[in-house]
Amino acid sequence: MSEKKASVLQGFKAFLMRGNVVDLAVAVVIGAAFTNIVNSVVKGIINPVIGTIGTQNLDSYSSCIKGCQGTGKEGVHILWGSVLGATLTFVITAAVVYFLMVLPMSKYLAVVEARRKAKEGTQEVMDVTELEVLKEIRDELVAQRGSGEYRR
Repeated sequence: MSEKKASVLQGFKAFLMRGNVVDLAVAVVIGAAFTNIVNSVVKGIINPVIGTIGTQNLDSYSSCIKGCQGTGKEGVHILWGSVLGATLTFVITAAVVYFLMVLPMSKYLAVVEARRKAKEGTQEVMDVTELEVLKEIRDELVAQRGSGEYRR
């Protein structure tokens, strides 16, 4: 039983040490930290800008659909301000991730791919050229044999 337990632990250790598991863990930690930054930007910059036309707290925006009298909290409210705030946070997060991470990485990978293709292209040209040279040498040797110039 201890052999089986040791092999399970070794397998688990191998699983944890794979690159993609470690990368995923790093991405989760970075994502959590990044979420705090985006939330601060929304609360510190976006909400006050929106507050110039209304209130700084988007959560206070709501609509009453049933049973609302006066300014009380009774009745059924649709809290569309909370949805708007969450949507702004999402859009800002997506924009920052795209423009600061995805777009530069795409451009970098395109450059790397172009360099790799260019290198392969020159390799193929060199191989074709060498093959052509060898064919010319063969043809020349055959021609020399035919004319009697080439002897062993």
